[in-house]
Amino acid sequence: MQQKNPWLLPDGIEELLPEASQQLESLRSRLLDLFACWGYALVIPPFIDYLDSLLTGSGHDLALQTFTLTDQISGKLLGVRADMTPQVARIDAHNLKADSPNRLCYVGTILHTRGDALEKTRSPMQIGAELYGHAGQESDVEVIRLMLEMLAITGLLNVHLDLGHVGIYRALCKQAGLDKNQESQLFDVLQRKARPELAELMASFAIDETVKAMLLKLPELNGGLETLAKAKAALSNANAEVQQALADLSAIAEQLTRRYPNLPISCDLAELRGYHYHTGIVFAAFVPGIGREIARGGRYDNIGEVFGRARPATGFSADLKVLSMLNRQQQTGEPKALIFAPCLETSDVNFNALEEAIRALRAQGQAVVQQLPGQTGGANELGCTAVLANDHQNWVIKPL
Repeated sequence: MQQKNPWLLPDGIEELLPEASQQLESLRSRLLDLFACWGYALVIPPFIDYLDSLLTGSGHDLALQTFTLTDQISGKLLGVRADMTPQVARIDAHNLKADSPNRLCYVGTILHTRGDALEKTRSPMQIGAELYGHAGQESDVEVIRLMLEMLAITGLLNVHLDLGHVGIYRALCKQAGLDKNQESQLFDVLQRKARPELAELMASFAIDETVKAMLLKLPELNGGLETLAKAKAALSNANAEVQQALADLSAIAEQLTRRYPNLPISCDLAELRGYHYHTGIVFAAFVPGIGREIARGGRYDNIGEVFGRARPATGFSADLKVLSMLNRQQQTGEPKALIFAPCLETSDVNFNALEEAIRALRAQGQAVVQQLPGQTGGANELGCTAVLANDHQNWVIKPL
């Protein structure tokens, strides 16, 4: 049955009109140029892929966000990508096969079955960068720096960086001896930051009281960089894995503070964004007035194992549509000039000269729209800022 209004779009699916499209494309080009300057090579994964490949290492959440269909050729289940990171990991592990670090970047539309609670779109344009083959803090710092440079080029001010480390929670659960069900329950309560419920849940667990006290402390371990010193004291009885994760987090925060002394940095050890996906540090960038992160990332070692090579990996991603919407530099910039050229009959003595003038202007990057025979509206109606006029047998640009 045909819908009543065929111009309507599905919920969470949007189209961009010319001005917004041009702004987004301009920003896309500038950001890819930035990534290239840092040595990140562009890859273009397919929009549709085998479902198993798309869900590698992602956990249950991404499975719920992925549209599935049956391949009419192979009969296998396919998915429309909801995240490009697993596909890029496959390119590193299976196609490139380098032992040295690989730096890769990507941009493209992804599709979600459901919109985010705060961002209703179901078709973000994901842009990101990944660094494979290096397990040290330096690679984590590099991708965070690149993310911050991306936001600077976007023109965003007052960026706030939030740091965490999923390895701390994971190691504490291991030290407590929690089973998968208990760990899942605790994860859910921590994500909702429901402290009374957390106390009740921990009281029901028959685990070591020292570890229980440390788990109860996690929601309190958030704030500025002073949080790291509090965490070191609060988790002093934790195992070596927790101590190493804290040391790594502190070292990364110190390097970033040295490079960006005016950057506000906070830490939240109960923030488990991407817990089923990440293996180490996690980070996110926020700006005032937006109730969610505008870019995020972290370490996800061994994601390429299913593709034949387990490699250290770290990276970040953002929604280019959101960045473009927030792009103050583009919004306040001067509109690009649009030149209106007349239409002449081929028999007109000035026809060839006009055609050459239009071709030369376009070759220089100028935007020229040529009049069509019998069209409605002229230069003003088309939003032109200048016209191409014949002045003593020479075609010259005259501002409107």
